[in-house]
Amino acid sequence: MRSQDNQQSLSDNVTSIFDHALLDPKKYGISYHETSEKRHGRKEVRRCWTTDLVESIPKHGDWANLKSIVMIESERTVNGKTSSERRRYISSKKNFPAAKALHAARSHWGIENELHWVLDVVFREDDCRVRAGYAAQNFSVIRQLSLNLLKSVPNAKGGIKSRRLRCALDHDFLLQVVTSSPGLK
Repeated sequence: MRSQDNQQSLSDNVTSIFDHALLDPKKYGISYHETSEKRHGRKEVRRCWTTDLVESIPKHGDWANLKSIVMIESERTVNGKTSSERRRYISSKKNFPAAKALHAARSHWGIENELHWVLDVVFREDDCRVRAGYAAQNFSVIRQLSLNLLKSVPNAKGGIKSRRLRCALDHDFLLQVVTSSPGLK
């Protein structure tokens, strides 16, 4: 069980439902999908189960449009050492196929890695101590705009961090970045 679960009793209920339903998956209409990939020196296996058994959750009406539940198990092997993690989700999609649920979860983390990781690592967003008024929101908008401009420069070499440095050192490149048109390709 993950300590980050923000709805511990819901998480426990979802786990209990799957523990029971997986004893006879066909009887309970469990959808299952598994993916496996080897990249970057590691092997990852992801297993996903979905079901519409939401009535089994006490107070299931507290979640508007709750139609299905999802459980994803990730198993990662790096240098012969294996770790695993289970995550639980609720969904407003009835008859949610496990393959689509797994894709949706992976897409969410892709966004997290693509945007938030870059903002934190390259722009050091988490280190920003601006708090007064709307300053934090304004700085966030400026960082996101800067990121979009840096990404939109055609034929620019290097990562976002090196492009930021190049803007500071090369006035012509800075002008190219500022006049680029993000989203208009």
